[in-house]
Amino acid sequence: MIVTGIPVTDSKSYTYKDAGVDIDAGEALVDRIKPMAASTKRPGSDADLGGFGGLFDLKAAGFKDPILVAATDGVGTKLKVALDADMHDTVGIDLVAMCVNDLVVQGAEPLLFLDYMATGELNVDQMASVVSGIAEGCRQSGSVLIGGETAEMPGMYAGNDYDLAGFSVGAAERGTMINGSTVSSGDVLIGLASSGIHSNGYSLVRRIVTDKGYSYSETAPFDDTKTLGAALLAPTKIYVKSCLKAIRAGYVKALSHITGGGFLENMPRVLPLNTQAVIDISAWDLPPVFSWLQNEGNIATREMARTFNCGMGMVVVVAAEHAEAALEILRAEGEDARVIGSVKTADGKPTCLVHGPAGSWGSSEAWSAVTEIEG
Repeated sequence: MIVTGIPVTDSKSYTYKDAGVDIDAGEALVDRIKPMAASTKRPGSDADLGGFGGLFDLKAAGFKDPILVAATDGVGTKLKVALDADMHDTVGIDLVAMCVNDLVVQGAEPLLFLDYMATGELNVDQMASVVSGIAEGCRQSGSVLIGGETAEMPGMYAGNDYDLAGFSVGAAERGTMINGSTVSSGDVLIGLASSGIHSNGYSLVRRIVTDKGYSYSETAPFDDTKTLGAALLAPTKIYVKSCLKAIRAGYVKALSHITGGGFLENMPRVLPLNTQAVIDISAWDLPPVFSWLQNEGNIATREMARTFNCGMGMVVVVAAEHAEAALEILRAEGEDARVIGSVKTADGKPTCLVHGPAGSWGSSEAWSAVTEIEG
């Protein structure tokens, strides 16, 4: 028969699930993650999932004349390590960290977070594990997990492969934001230790692991208490609460989140013209994971310094007279904080100089002949 001009046959009746999208699994995931979102509740939001948009009350959060600050990021190819190692409970922390650390460097308090997850075939246990990490990152940063989106996209992603994106919104009272404009010669650089590689440089990390024949299930060559996969998946450290304490004490002139681009590209971003950040690499020991990478890959000094955080995930710029007070606050908040350099006068655009005695960061030939690199 004919209905509205379209031939109807007795062929199979198609469903969305036949095409690879399981609506029931999506609903099951929402039920699993609702308690996780509720655990991130903070003043300004009730963290109730299920609506078409999340609401946040800035007045209830204590703001009078706020400037909103937003950031978005992902986790990059660190997700491939998580997939290959079948460990998914920490990459959500990375996702939050990469966004909220970018907010606090501007003096903003992170308030709310949304996630976007896309996968080829929705695995409820896998995605719930990811969201458990997102919720933990939100708790660490004081953010509410206000909403998100999970997209099942067969044909775009293979099987249980997935990608993540995060969106964070914060606020600062008008006139209190940090932009580095007051940084000047003589200011002190305080480094805050990283928890590992964080979430940058994993395409290089994975290439070394593959080319050198390592397995993520074997014991890490640089840490006999963990598998290589677990060691490489150490989540990005969240610096929000400690840095906000130092900011509100009035000591911070600038903050630099050491992400992709390392010291050489990230330090100049927070400096004014005619200044240079001078970092002394002998001020700390290169963590074992970085020593392993630099030796296995024979990575040149400049490549390390513009790819990885090399053990310092955040740099705080303070006036020399405030250095001890700032260190006291940061250490009281649990940071491994130390002076790693200073700001000098330079001509032209801001730059960063990384220097130290030859061999400061290990014994490989790639390091031994180099004492200074500039970016």
